[in-house]
Amino acid sequence: MNEADALDMMRDAVWAIIVGAGPAVVAAMAIGLIIALMQALTQVQEATLTFVPKIVVILIVMATTGAFTGAHIFAFTERVYGRIERGF
Repeated sequence: MNEADALDMMRDAVWAIIVGAGPAVVAAMAIGLIIALMQALTQVQEATLTFVPKIVVILIVMATTGAFTGAHIFAFTERVYGRIERGF
């Protein structure tokens, strides 16, 4: 295994993490921004108000994108195991 193979594998790993966590993180940021805007407009400064909507939205997003995320991580794992099997 040379440096190019290691960098390629690390790039694939980072990309798999971004694709796997991306939908949930984007949904959490969007709902957090909406709730923060509503809190600023209504001047209701309740710290615990953001948790329940974020949890619900993240669960919904993960339920809808779980198959895609799982397939992407499975494909990455197959590539890594294939490289190990071939000796890189």
